[in-house]
Amino acid sequence: MHIHILGICGTFMGGVAQIACSLGHQVTGSDQNVYPPMSDQLTVLGVELMNGYEPEHLEPTPDLVIVGNTISRGNRALESMLNRQLPYVSGPEWLYQEVLKDKHVLAVSGTHGKTTTTTILSWILEYSDLNPGFLIGGVAENFGLSARYTNSDYFVIEADEYDTAFNDKRSKFIHYHPKTLIINNVEFDHADIFHDIAAIRREFHHLLRTIPQQAKVIVPEDDLEVAKVLELGCWTPVENFSGSNAKWSLTDTNRDYRHFSVLKRDEIVGQVSWSLIGEHNANNALAAIIAAHDVGVPVDKACAALAEFKSVKRRLECIFDAEGIRVYDDFAHHPTAITKTLKALRQHAGKGRLIAVMEPRSNTMRMGVHAETLSSAFVDADQVLLFQANNVDWDIAAHMSDLGDRCRVFTDIDEIINLISKERQQGDHIVIMSNGAFGGLHKKLIDVL
Repeated sequence: MHIHILGICGTFMGGVAQIACSLGHQVTGSDQNVYPPMSDQLTVLGVELMNGYEPEHLEPTPDLVIVGNTISRGNRALESMLNRQLPYVSGPEWLYQEVLKDKHVLAVSGTHGKTTTTTILSWILEYSDLNPGFLIGGVAENFGLSARYTNSDYFVIEADEYDTAFNDKRSKFIHYHPKTLIINNVEFDHADIFHDIAAIRREFHHLLRTIPQQAKVIVPEDDLEVAKVLELGCWTPVENFSGSNAKWSLTDTNRDYRHFSVLKRDEIVGQVSWSLIGEHNANNALAAIIAAHDVGVPVDKACAALAEFKSVKRRLECIFDAEGIRVYDDFAHHPTAITKTLKALRQHAGKGRLIAVMEPRSNTMRMGVHAETLSSAFVDADQVLLFQANNVDWDIAAHMSDLGDRCRVFTDIDEIINLISKERQQGDHIVIMSNGAFGGLHKKLIDVL
């Protein structure tokens, strides 16, 4: 079958394309900007990529068009597809019908930590010889891939609450019907499609309505918004972690959480030594250990897998380490994620300076939804360098005044690089936080350093 994918270079749709290729389909695709790393992965698979969204891209006529959720009415290729009455489907719907309906789906949801937790869980199952399929919102370094299809009974998926497609405004995760579900946390985000936190809670409630009674829901005991979701109705056994009365918790943690033990009730059932840092990552690992345990992986086996875990690209990834200076690339773009990232680095860096370089780029950030709470997220940073892009709808400097001289706002990326170059010191830990390319700042800074 010839499948054409609109919006193919996004992480999710690119993963769908990789899986479609594995199933033997001929795949072509269009995107506004055909860009690596996804374009490189797809080119290797023989996928023909087309820049822009032209009606001619649907020639020769494909057997099916898969439409990504970034595609809106008015898009030239989409309008041509509708006018010609070509068969089409959303990515999540295609994935369920072609892959997930015959699998034990392990889904990882929540506002933060989805990509890392999905990757950890996929690696634990791989290490345990279960050969899982997976679709992850980032490149998993243990696999060198963001998605794969296998004949295994298990499929691990990052379960995003963002909407499905132009014609289906339900959250993508509604289509997955998992038998093991992790809800890491629930916070307000995606203000471009959700009016308030209640709207997000409702989507998670709809997800719980799809979970069988003979399944498992894994949640943090100490997350108040997750508790509110459960109060709306849950018909599936719940396994809780991270709380004073939780069944599962962390103990014997060292300062930066590179070493910890797993406590089940009052018994230590496993010990972990791994390369990731931060309490948030340790809890991501704990959720993954519980999910793997649900499909029969012993806890000690899961802990052993973590010793060989290599994380995910752009999730607190160290991209430069020389002359006593380290630079990290991180995806954090929400105040809570920023807080957790900086707390983890502060615990790890010791006395070294912690310099946060951030681009408020997500739709929610650009709209100014988190303007009032953003400054408090930088409590652990010694210096804060923020970029005010032309499309940011609020005055960043005015909302950062309580940080005083610790914070500077720039409209030119090169000025950020020049400042760091002039003021750098041995022992500096510099973390670049953006969910985009940040105008090439990462490479420019490394070249200067």
